[in-house]
Amino acid sequence: MSVRFAVLGAGRIGRVHAQTIHTDRDAQLVAVADAIEAAAESLATEYGAESRTIDDIAASDDIDAVVICTPTDMHADLIEQFAKAGKAIFCEKPIDLDEQRVRECLATVEANDATLMVAFQRRFDPDYLALKEQVQSGAVGDVEVVVLTSRDPAPPPIEYIERSGGIFRDMCIHDFDMARWLLDEPITSVQAAASNLVDPAIGAAGDFDTVNVILKTDSGRQATINNSRRAAYGYDVRVEVLGSKGMVTAMNTHERRTELATAEGYQQPALQHFFMTRFLAAYANELAAFIQCVKQGIPVTPSGEDGLQALRLANAAVQSVEEQRVITVAYP
Repeated sequence: MSVRFAVLGAGRIGRVHAQTIHTDRDAQLVAVADAIEAAAESLATEYGAESRTIDDIAASDDIDAVVICTPTDMHADLIEQFAKAGKAIFCEKPIDLDEQRVRECLATVEANDATLMVAFQRRFDPDYLALKEQVQSGAVGDVEVVVLTSRDPAPPPIEYIERSGGIFRDMCIHDFDMARWLLDEPITSVQAAASNLVDPAIGAAGDFDTVNVILKTDSGRQATINNSRRAAYGYDVRVEVLGSKGMVTAMNTHERRTELATAEGYQQPALQHFFMTRFLAAYANELAAFIQCVKQGIPVTPSGEDGLQALRLANAAVQSVEEQRVITVAYP
């Protein structure tokens, strides 16, 4: 039997998830909701679904699961609404920008025995999965250092910056989740540095555009993160894991897998332009995994708790910049 879906939010990422649902033989797109009715109608019509309000979707008996692609400040309320409505929930990160609000939301999910998956698509990228398998197999020995690089080709609009929660909670949060996933033990200290080197308007909006973070576990394993809102050469996203026996790396991907060698040297095609093309397979894989978890009734990952812990690291990084010191991350 197919898992029957509603997509909440008909913007860029909502359209990506709608397409995945439409092409998965174990899923069916039933409804779309958006604050802009014309956007909901357009996306629904494209895939033979209906445009409905969020409240109608919560009350609908013909919907098993929802995909939340709305602005961040709506996520926690929607998760709680649909947990109480008995729907499985797939939500774009983050759940909320406030840790206490996230905890309250997760308590509601638990109280209603609801299914909640938080979207950290990089865990489902084929290259990152292959890297993780090499680490788990022991090919690089004991993990000592993880290096994570994420650099956007250009900053987003200032209007987005103002609502994003800042670079640590918006952009770096993917790297915080990756660090947790690859180190595979609790991160207990965070030290961050931040600057405005790309656009003064980003600083005027209260955010940064260039940051570095050092994470450390109690055993001494480290992860370093470097993020920038500008890379003139394209979307630069890489991972390196150094261990006692060697190193494994997930490299950048290019528009084509060719290399030209001439007397002038070696030339490669340009990098993938941005995350929507670089992680297209990952977006499809993560939602396909969610569909199978819902269909088979098995636990999902990344969970709401994964979302909370990534946010805690992001908030610790913000605090580190503000107080110019190493922040200890405590665990209950």
